[in-house]
Amino acid sequence: MPPGRPAGRRVVSNENDENSTRMTRAKAAALDVDVTSQPAKQALQSKKSAVNANPAAQRKRAALGDVSNVGKAEVAEGKKPLGGGKVGLVSKAAHPTGVQKSHARTASNRPALATKDSKKPEVKRTGSGSGVMGASHKRKVTSTSIKQDILAEDEPLRKKAHTLETEPKKVKQTESQSNKLDIIAEKASHKEEEASKHEVGLVLPPGVKDLEEEGLDDPVMAAEYAHEIFEYLRDLECKSIPNPQYMAAQDELEWKTRSILVDWMIEVHTRFHLLPETLFLAINIIDRFLSQKVVQLDRVQLVGITAMFIAAKYEEVLSPHVSNYRHVADDGFSDAEILSAERFILETLNYDMSYPNPMNFLRRISKADDYDIQSRTIGKFLMEISIVDYRFLAYRPSHIAAAAMYLARMILDRGEWDATIAYYAGYSEEEVEPVFELMVDFLARPMCHEAFYKKYASKKFMKASLITRQWAKKNAPMFGIMDTKMSVDDLSLLD
Repeated sequence: MPPGRPAGRRVVSNENDENSTRMTRAKAAALDVDVTSQPAKQALQSKKSAVNANPAAQRKRAALGDVSNVGKAEVAEGKKPLGGGKVGLVSKAAHPTGVQKSHARTASNRPALATKDSKKPEVKRTGSGSGVMGASHKRKVTSTSIKQDILAEDEPLRKKAHTLETEPKKVKQTESQSNKLDIIAEKASHKEEEASKHEVGLVLPPGVKDLEEEGLDDPVMAAEYAHEIFEYLRDLECKSIPNPQYMAAQDELEWKTRSILVDWMIEVHTRFHLLPETLFLAINIIDRFLSQKVVQLDRVQLVGITAMFIAAKYEEVLSPHVSNYRHVADDGFSDAEILSAERFILETLNYDMSYPNPMNFLRRISKADDYDIQSRTIGKFLMEISIVDYRFLAYRPSHIAAAAMYLARMILDRGEWDATIAYYAGYSEEEVEPVFELMVDFLARPMCHEAFYKKYASKKFMKASLITRQWAKKNAPMFGIMDTKMSVDDLSLLD
């Protein structure tokens, strides 16, 4: 290995480097110190020139960052330098100019730095290129500490002043805007309530109680559109009524066949625990389909089970599977036949399932009757007579619902048919009289539909079939019904 170079000895390549001389003068000018008055040190000149011999190394270290700034910042702030009294050694090793600073020189520089901090405008001076470079280098050392002090002291003050000036304005603006929005919303809601009440009041005749007033605050009730909805349903009734005499066009079917089919469908409906709307819609599908198509006797059950399958899809949340209907029909038809019949029936009816269910009108009248449970339950039983007896095909669902509620109130002795109930039912006493007389005639005769009779003889339906039949047998003569014997069709059903 080559012999090592002695420590502390450097090769001097250029002793007359102008950059080191000019940087020293610039520092002296920045510190307001007379260079001529200070004694020159030959040892410092040699070390200075030795370090400045390689300008490339000086530029690289300046680009990477001067390590001596840390020590100088500490001196400027009045802190003790690292290493105790060996400040000169640290600065000599780290400073790019190679100027050796002793402990005494460092102590003498402290007041000069303090005076420079106090004279901020004098730091910014113009001169030659080398002098400007030295001055900017010195400014870089002290400006970091000065900027840190300024930012630490002034910035929070600016933020406080900024927030104190602007935040109350924003709060005032938001409060005023929210107050304006609240006032506008209150005025709009008040106008809407007055308009809705005014519209409802215009429709209602004198002596009729407003049932929609208490539901205006509930969006689920849709009280603002209740009158329009039921007007639309009453207009729709005319389109969904089947031909009352369609059995005359059927070659192999009779009315007793329909009665047997409906009684069996009531049993299926009870077994599946379906909604009442599903049963009414299924019977309507059968009657409308038979009004347009001629069906053979061995395919009538397929029409009935398919109609129940379609109605359950339309009304139920969870519809039974097609295999369940096949099983109920004693596997008389396959799943493919039921699905094929479904497509054929829907095409025949033009996919029109808009049937105004009589349950909707019954609930409307029950609301006007203060939701009397007994009268509504008996009304369900009386209304379901319309799907068993073919004589009710000529009447609208709303008419049947009004007659059922009228007769139920009469059986339970609930009072007169007042103006409020008559208005929401849509029919007066004279208009419902022919319909409920048909119901009394049906009840006064012996019951021939077992499934229908047993369904409403349970406690779940308050034994509605027993109560109504007993009342009908006593009061049938009051309505001019003297012949309470079983008809020919009813006798054929018992065979």
